[in-house]
Amino acid sequence: MEKPKILVVDDEEDILNILKFLLEREGYEVDITSDGEEAIKKIERNYYDIVLTDLRLPGINGMVVLEKTKEIRPSIEVVIMTAYASIESAVEAIKKGASDYIVKPFINEDLKMRLRRILEHKKLQREVEILKYQLSQKITGDLFFGTSLQMQEILKLLEKIIPTKSTVLILGESGTGKGVLAEFIHYNSPRKDKPFISINCSAIPENLLESELFGYKKGAFTGAVSDKKGLIELANEGTLFLDEIGDMPLNLQAKILKFLESGEFIPLGDTVKKQVDVRVIAATNKDLEALIKEGKFREDLYYRLNVIEIKIPPLRERKEDIPALTYFFIDKLSREHGKKIKGITSEALTSLMQYNWPGNVRELKNVIERAIILATEEYITLNELPERIKGEKNLSQGLKPLKEALEEFEKNIILNTLKQCAYNKERAAQLLGIDLATLYRKLKKYQLTKD
Repeated sequence: MEKPKILVVDDEEDILNILKFLLEREGYEVDITSDGEEAIKKIERNYYDIVLTDLRLPGINGMVVLEKTKEIRPSIEVVIMTAYASIESAVEAIKKGASDYIVKPFINEDLKMRLRRILEHKKLQREVEILKYQLSQKITGDLFFGTSLQMQEILKLLEKIIPTKSTVLILGESGTGKGVLAEFIHYNSPRKDKPFISINCSAIPENLLESELFGYKKGAFTGAVSDKKGLIELANEGTLFLDEIGDMPLNLQAKILKFLESGEFIPLGDTVKKQVDVRVIAATNKDLEALIKEGKFREDLYYRLNVIEIKIPPLRERKEDIPALTYFFIDKLSREHGKKIKGITSEALTSLMQYNWPGNVRELKNVIERAIILATEEYITLNELPERIKGEKNLSQGLKPLKEALEEFEKNIILNTLKQCAYNKERAAQLLGIDLATLYRKLKKYQLTKD
């Protein structure tokens, strides 16, 4: 974790040296100067968490340092020190934005406690900013993999990559669950207690996307009335999810590439680099290789993003997952809407299995939610399904009855679990949540052997 940075300004050399020694021993990165004008120059060139300044200085005094600091970088906390305390000067300093006011000679432990309190407050402010953004994105954590071979292979890959900080590129059609998968990776990783920040690169106008990502300094453009942290900075120590990366403008792709290579970035209107520790997950429904040939996507950025590639298959290519997904959504959405829906009729499930789902899992979820809202009985029927799904063509072809479909679903779950456990039946029974005797009965019923 990056050390908090403190600038100490005092015209007494002994005080400077003592404070530098004391604060560095506390784990801070400390910069010192005896001159107010030099302090302003340092603040313009560097980022500090706290400026600790004496009130009386040669040249410009501590009050001016306070005012200039708040003008240049409002996010810096300023603490005033003085041997000539007065209520008037303390009140004036607080009014001008000082975080604290310390009278010399101060007690070392008192100073350290005050600085810790200020830094904790800054940390809380940052967490509030992050929480506000996350709530605005309505982040959820659902993910259902299903029993298809394709999704089980993805699950095996995730077990290897989740603990790392490798960049991940998620490919898939719209509605396949790329964003939900990105959240799943984050919330099961060592970064789970840190921010998950998401941005849709196609939903924000080109002229705003750069400032959203990198932030900006006060005065960078018309309307920039104060410093603003970008999403990259808000995601520090966590995960940044760049959704629809294929729609990112070319000029911005170059800046994202530079950030991925170094972990450094410069907010708009600033000249000082910032360094962060961020895991990047990107997703797109576009063919990036085709975009590269068309000159619309940078080849070097593609290879930088594509450290680990996960391709989510469309729902029409894994229809064996539809029964499980259907019951998953029935259970989840029934509770959300306060309905008591137990399941779905065989005819209705047959129609769901026959439909090709151009909108993928998102479309299935919406169809189930609609059906739950419209349902008047304990089971979803054909009457609650949209016309495009229950059409005559779908019904005339017919599929397996519900009982047979569910038995096949159960058989696939048991078989896939056994494979994952290298056919260790005791371990498989534990993962399935059943006793060993029940597992043996199921194996006999479905005639499942290692072969």
